[in-house]
Amino acid sequence: MTGARRAPVLVVGGGPVGLTAANLLVARGVPVVLVERNTATSDEAKAISLDDESLRALQPDGLAQRVLDIVVPGTGTRYYDRRGRPLFHARGPRPYRLGHPFKNQFAQPELEKILLDELKSHPLADVRFATELRTVRERADGSGVTAGLAATGSDPGTELLDASWLLACDGARSSVRELCGIGMTGTSHRQVWLVADLTGDRHDERYGMHRGTPDRPTVIVPGRGGRCRYEFLLHPGEGEKGTTPGFETLRRLVAPYRTLDEDQVERCTAYTFNAVVADRWRLGHVLLLGDAAHMMPPFAGQGLNSGIRDAANLVWKVEQVWRGTAAASLLDTYEAERRPHATAVVNYSERLGEVVMTTSRTRALVRDLTVRALLRVPAGRDYLTEMRFRPVARHRAGLVVGDHPLTGTQLPQPLVLVPPSLRPRPLDEALGESYALLGVDVTEEAWARFDTGDWPGSALDVRRVDVLLGDRLPSAEGRRAAVADADRGLEEALGTARNRFVLVKPDRYIAAVMGPDDIPAVAAVLRRGLRVAGGEDLPD
Repeated sequence: MTGARRAPVLVVGGGPVGLTAANLLVARGVPVVLVERNTATSDEAKAISLDDESLRALQPDGLAQRVLDIVVPGTGTRYYDRRGRPLFHARGPRPYRLGHPFKNQFAQPELEKILLDELKSHPLADVRFATELRTVRERADGSGVTAGLAATGSDPGTELLDASWLLACDGARSSVRELCGIGMTGTSHRQVWLVADLTGDRHDERYGMHRGTPDRPTVIVPGRGGRCRYEFLLHPGEGEKGTTPGFETLRRLVAPYRTLDEDQVERCTAYTFNAVVADRWRLGHVLLLGDAAHMMPPFAGQGLNSGIRDAANLVWKVEQVWRGTAAASLLDTYEAERRPHATAVVNYSERLGEVVMTTSRTRALVRDLTVRALLRVPAGRDYLTEMRFRPVARHRAGLVVGDHPLTGTQLPQPLVLVPPSLRPRPLDEALGESYALLGVDVTEEAWARFDTGDWPGSALDVRRVDVLLGDRLPSAEGRRAAVADADRGLEEALGTARNRFVLVKPDRYIAAVMGPDDIPAVAAVLRRGLRVAGGEDLPD
């Protein structure tokens, strides 16, 4: 089957995760049909925080730069004790470690508009709102799925669409997940919270506030242009899940922080939350992403970011399988790589809520005493202020080989010097969009090992890059790209891999760190894993 004849990828769900996945696919030359049951993008500010990893995923084609126009960049979180006194301010790891501010507040309608406008401008995108998925079945020839689509709310009768792959980005109540009979495992919480998005706010803080007062745990997150998110734990009788509490209730709750008029309320609803993960993320040619695959409490601000991580991990694999340069088994590495971290983040979000938002006075006292004790020692202070308590993503299964400390971790994105101009540029711009093989201060003799035929270079479409640590300047001469340290960030990121090769996957996670003598063994593992260049034959 030629590339021109391959069916498009069907993305179900036009929220931030679906729009991100669709944009990344068309940027890689893969035709996409996106369907969304609603008539337009959301007008509610549901998700409000983007982290640096999400912005890095949006970096291709300049999407991240457009998104930065609508965020409050570089925010953190200030935690307060049981009496409303500041405990500590968590700003996260070293800023710009991944090339972008660590945490950024935004309004979801603005983000969705940018992503949708970008998608609609691409000739490979077919965007259909007010369209819902009614049926999905695997094609008998194993080439994909046949989806039944219909106008939302219409009488029975569907348009049948053949798709090579279906990406289910249709949220917590995923119709795709239901049609496929995939269950979810975890916990449903009964606490009812009120969430309100307000305008005309005078908070000028550039950070979120978690107020851990047991009688009324509260979250306040200022945004741009006077917008602000308030979340309050409701007492019995103040509201039920899925209802809109009365304006007087909302005004009473926000009274300690501001005055409020009815026309300043953009959104107000009561909700409960779940901490659940889908039992499987792939069924044939159907793959689950975002809330369709995992749902978590909101206290860590990781729901949307986890969905964008899913898209960043999966899209390049779908592209390679769609083009026929890798077998469909490559897509099994998606769940292997993403599930452990997504599950850890779900559990972390749940624990964070239990500790920070506790209603137990005893637990709140223990929490406050523990935090103040940690703040007295440098290691404890760094643990809290740099948010080292957050789960760190590392691929320990999937497309990874070896046990070097860097293997499976995400490659940072420092500024690097690139010839001939030597103007500092983000590392990803020098790596390209496919695999990158970094020779970290290696010799020409070491590079020659890759010309023996052992390395599946053509199948992996690897860009070879000389990485020079220290104070040397890269040369524009030679067959390979070259980069050098601009501000010691490269040394910090790759110093432990000196005199070795580092294979970086398109999602910027490290697949292998190897010396010249390790090349044949690593190449053999990759050929088996990808079924290319000496492994099993690819399907037609």
